[in-house]
Amino acid sequence: MISLPEKFVERVCRDMGAEQGMALCRSLLGEVPTSIRLNPRKPFAQPEGCPVKWNRYGRYLDVRPSFTLDCGFNAGTYYVQEAGSQFVGHILEHADIEGARLLDMCAAPGGKTTLYSTLVGSEGLVVANEIVRNRAAVLADNVRKWGVGNVVVTNNEPRHIATFESWFDVVAVDAPCSGEGMFRKDEQARAEWSEANVRMCAARQAEILDQAWASLADGGLLIYSTCTFNTDENEGTLRAFSERVGAEIEEAEHIECPEEWGVVCGREGAWQTFRFYPHRTQSEGFFAAVARKATIGNRPITPKPRRKIMNDLGGKSRQELSRWVEHPEKMRFAEVADTCYGYYTSRYEDVKHLAESLAVIYSGVAMGRIFQGVLKPDAALAFFAELNRNSVARASLTKQDALQYMRKQDVPAEHFEQGLNLVECEGCALGFAKRIGNRCNNLFPNSLRILKNDL
Repeated sequence: MISLPEKFVERVCRDMGAEQGMALCRSLLGEVPTSIRLNPRKPFAQPEGCPVKWNRYGRYLDVRPSFTLDCGFNAGTYYVQEAGSQFVGHILEHADIEGARLLDMCAAPGGKTTLYSTLVGSEGLVVANEIVRNRAAVLADNVRKWGVGNVVVTNNEPRHIATFESWFDVVAVDAPCSGEGMFRKDEQARAEWSEANVRMCAARQAEILDQAWASLADGGLLIYSTCTFNTDENEGTLRAFSERVGAEIEEAEHIECPEEWGVVCGREGAWQTFRFYPHRTQSEGFFAAVARKATIGNRPITPKPRRKIMNDLGGKSRQELSRWVEHPEKMRFAEVADTCYGYYTSRYEDVKHLAESLAVIYSGVAMGRIFQGVLKPDAALAFFAELNRNSVARASLTKQDALQYMRKQDVPAEHFEQGLNLVECEGCALGFAKRIGNRCNNLFPNSLRILKNDL
């Protein structure tokens, strides 16, 4: 066990017993399973695989493909997500959260955010917050590709989010942690592990939980998760939190978890807990817990706006934007800094409140800019699940040509009609290109450009 931290091995053998502790340690030196989660709104070019037992859209792949070179991956038809972390979908499956306002407090890179956006549907809203700016940018890219159009990506301290008091029906905290559950797939996690770092993470988790609780509405669900094993960051953090909030916390409805799944279920006060150990489940290490906020008379508080961000669009602008989406009657449109965005009407006012009070870096679906009454589409519009593909000429490319396109390289002009084209491959919408005479302008976004060249 020389590749695992010695203190870590000592602790798990002490806490779990020598036999189970050593079984866990051996599993952390084994092979990493490959799992994905399908996007039900984009049933194109999705890999086949064995089901993940606790998530109906989860699949295990026998062989890890080159995701970077796969059209379905680049088009957001599935997300590469560790199987254990997909369990949060099972927690919420019977909670009837369609149409809910959900806060994903520590959201990057976006696996759980995209899962939540599927569950709340077009009538709901997911606020995905990430405190680190460059990680928030990656989160926004993944949200664009997923293409549901019901997510607001923010770049704020948790205390700023907490100004939306008692505002969210569900708050999920996937807390920054020491990463013990990632040891077999992340050498850096093993190298950086220390008992001091465990204590530091626990202190940070306590602070985030307090802010998350302030944002949670009466009767709302709080989901807490980490990718670590130790009790300091898991049950210990929850125990201390429960002592701070006292009678405000209560048990949520019991969640069934069949024994054959291998998940270790437990209780920590009001919390129902779930532990994933790699030697028991086909997953990495993962911990999740759920509890409910009691009904104590709090009312939602929306902060006063600090600035005006969104300008409603109507008239001819709305007419032009409407032709690009399948169900314009369900949508409203606004201009933000010269770019037009589309939002579902049911949560439009909520998005305005958020944009006027927080650092929002992406929301809804970026549609593009209107010049002389005609939309010049943003790349994000190609990924929108409700894009009206008949609004523009369509160019269906081979995989080889599609890869050239996604590398921002030249693609033969004869594949395209004159003017603007939607680029497709294997049924997936990948972006836009514009043919002018005998040449073609590649409009694929630089932030998503494929740099890998081998096939």
